[in-house]
Amino acid sequence: MKRHNPRKRFGQNFLIDQSVIAQIISEIHPQKADRIIEIGPGLGALTRPLLRMVDHLDVIEIDRDISAWLHHELASEKLTIFTSDALKFDFSSLGRKLRIIGNLPYNISTPLLFHLSQFAENIHDMHFMLQKEVVERMVGAPDTSQYGRLSVMLQYRFDMAYVIEVSPESFNPVPKVESAVVRMIPKKDSVITAANDDLFSRIVIAAFSQRRKTLRNALYHYLKPEDFIALEIDPGVRAENLSVEKFVAIANHLNQKD
Repeated sequence: MKRHNPRKRFGQNFLIDQSVIAQIISEIHPQKADRIIEIGPGLGALTRPLLRMVDHLDVIEIDRDISAWLHHELASEKLTIFTSDALKFDFSSLGRKLRIIGNLPYNISTPLLFHLSQFAENIHDMHFMLQKEVVERMVGAPDTSQYGRLSVMLQYRFDMAYVIEVSPESFNPVPKVESAVVRMIPKKDSVITAANDDLFSRIVIAAFSQRRKTLRNALYHYLKPEDFIALEIDPGVRAENLSVEKFVAIANHLNQKD
């Protein structure tokens, strides 16, 4: 079966650097009985070594040609291939304690991360290769330019770590951006819980909708002067100055008022 040519519309950049592949596998540290799901296996850079290490591997691939190629090249009772869009996939259908990995296409990385957040209770951990800039935003701390809506919404549900940096030359074709691997572990029994997740999300979106606005202006429709006093929040600060805990506190304060 002929070699697959990368498709721009699927954001395909295939990992080819064996040392980087070995590093990623080492960071994942797969065990035989692990329930591992790989998103976007491509031409099997991570799939091949994983198949040698685990009892069974599930992969999700949107490209029908690659899916057919994988069926041909890596046919095995240990491998289940879902020809599907990960953005629409029901990960809860695969059980619990899922270990999800992948070299995520840059053009869908953010919506896919938000989609996966819905299944946090089914997930043990996740390791993803993403655009370096996106990873920096994911792990960004308050009072930095990287800290934003993505940081807050993901850090609310996950503990995250910047694992390794990956150069463009590690891929074919060579992307125009640098990449990095992030580790995401769902927070279990978190004491920081929003009573209303939808309200929490709306507050975060509003706060970061115009980054240069103070909270007094950005959250004008939500918080009155007395609310800022009750929450012990300076209305003159900006969204990037608030911790995840403070955003949760705002949402819970408003939820109680309703």
